[in-house]
Amino acid sequence: MKTAITEILGIEKPVFQGGMAWIADATLAAAVSNAGGLGLISSINAGTEAVRAEIRKARTLTTQPFGVNIMLAAPNAAEIAALVVEEGIDIVTTGAGSPAPYMEAWKAAGIRVIPVVASVAYALKVQELGATAVIAEGAESGGHIGELHTMALVPQVVDAVHIPVLAAGGIFDGRGAAAAFMLGACGVQVGTRFLMARECRVHPVYKERLIKASDIGTMVTGKSLGDAVRCLKTPFAKQFAKMEADPAVSADEIRAFGTGSLRKAVFDGDLAGGSFLAGEVAGLIRREETALEIVNDIIGGAEKLLSGAKEI
Repeated sequence: MKTAITEILGIEKPVFQGGMAWIADATLAAAVSNAGGLGLISSINAGTEAVRAEIRKARTLTTQPFGVNIMLAAPNAAEIAALVVEEGIDIVTTGAGSPAPYMEAWKAAGIRVIPVVASVAYALKVQELGATAVIAEGAESGGHIGELHTMALVPQVVDAVHIPVLAAGGIFDGRGAAAAFMLGACGVQVGTRFLMARECRVHPVYKERLIKASDIGTMVTGKSLGDAVRCLKTPFAKQFAKMEADPAVSADEIRAFGTGSLRKAVFDGDLAGGSFLAGEVAGLIRREETALEIVNDIIGGAEKLLSGAKEI
């Protein structure tokens, strides 16, 4: 399937794997890239030098394009911004902040910058800064979310910008991808389903909880802190929400309770202390699969559904 984004990035299939913090490592990214999609390495992987090591490891596992996702609110964001230039990374996706301070250096290095956006206004802003494309992510997604949902957000962003738009949030299989293409997107980003890739090294409890999740198996926490996050309903998430609803509990206490919670989920499978980030599509998960099977199912399913469409 050729689209604007496959042509620009030199990838075979218009599927990005989400740059999930503490999860998206070299092994997963390389597996997705080898499957024809775009694998991404998270910059939240135990420090700047650990990210460098993952980049170099990925190059031993794949000869295909891959990228790095940079959470711009992270304390070491400036270091990672310099690192991707030093390491000759060609593709960067960004979230949780503005890439403005780094765009000049990135563009000079020939890096294609693709920010995640949750509104038309922000899409226009990053286009003005020189973004190659944008990922319009709806609130169905796991992790940090905005207010708008995918079905409404994507076509509005498509109509507003002249750069390619990928869709994210609530996309699991060919049905979601086909819907995204019909809304005007030229690719999709998928996170939650790749948690179930055999190459994804999250704790077995994480995968077990995803398989058990129902259609109402996720909830949003952190809104009171201005940092809304979608996660699986677990003892931790329910306690976090209870603390948010209690006026006697300060914001600092809530933040302290949540510190390190994603790492506890990813590495320890800690249901009482871990935040198991996942999108609303978790209810569709049935089994573990390879990254190749996931990518092929998404694109193969979309192609079948779109076979009657005139163009993509």
